[in-house]
Amino acid sequence: MDTRPPAARLSPDVDRLQRARAPVVAYARDFADGARLPRHSHPRAQLLHTLTGVMQVETPGGTWIVPPQRALWVPGRVPHAIRMLGRVSMRTIYVRPGAAPGLPVECRAVAVSGLLRELILRAIALGERRQGETATHIDALILDEIRTLPDEPLRLPLPQERRLRRLADALLARPADHRPATRIAGEIGMSARTLTRRFAAEVGMSLGAWRRRARLLEALRLLAAGEKVTAVALDLGYQNPSAFIESFRRNLGTTPARYVAAADTPAAA
Repeated sequence: MDTRPPAARLSPDVDRLQRARAPVVAYARDFADGARLPRHSHPRAQLLHTLTGVMQVETPGGTWIVPPQRALWVPGRVPHAIRMLGRVSMRTIYVRPGAAPGLPVECRAVAVSGLLRELILRAIALGERRQGETATHIDALILDEIRTLPDEPLRLPLPQERRLRRLADALLARPADHRPATRIAGEIGMSARTLTRRFAAEVGMSLGAWRRRARLLEALRLLAAGEKVTAVALDLGYQNPSAFIESFRRNLGTTPARYVAAADTPAAA
């Protein structure tokens, strides 16, 4: 029997915001752990951001993990589904098509600057019918920040070829599996050379890099669930916590402990 929480309904407020005249509209909603938003899309682009909790977002281009201090840009009309990992305080904005030149045309994860976070919260506080120079300046600053924020390695592309997808799903189910390609290739009837070549062609990164990214995203999920750094390192098959900490720092620019501390002290909504 499926014991997952039922899918959350899309709020009528979202439909209304899509029709707003303002180029940028802000939206706040809280979700329980495990809540799911079914696959949907919007005419407006969306910057998905959370103050607390982690969002797992499924798009045609792969799976994304969105922790606090990060956000996911989803262009208009791109289908996406969202699952909440922990209690999520979503603070998001919708951007009208053509609102500004230079906005991303593909999904991308970004680091949220302190300025952008405060701008999002200020836009929410002003409400839907905000007018005047203050709102205009806030909208312009939000759009400028989106254009210039650095990318974050929070996407896990998935292969489409049947055998490669089966292997990818198996590796995701066993993130601590560190066996080399020479050992896992036979499970899908390929040579190691063919596997590494075809996998890289499908997902745009080497099999080794993909597996490291998968472990990083699983680490974010476990940390969001309250797991200790040492336990996460052992769960993911690292030789010791130091190796995990170094891999985490190399990819996200901070240590797991500092990441957790930052995520636990969100700005006030």
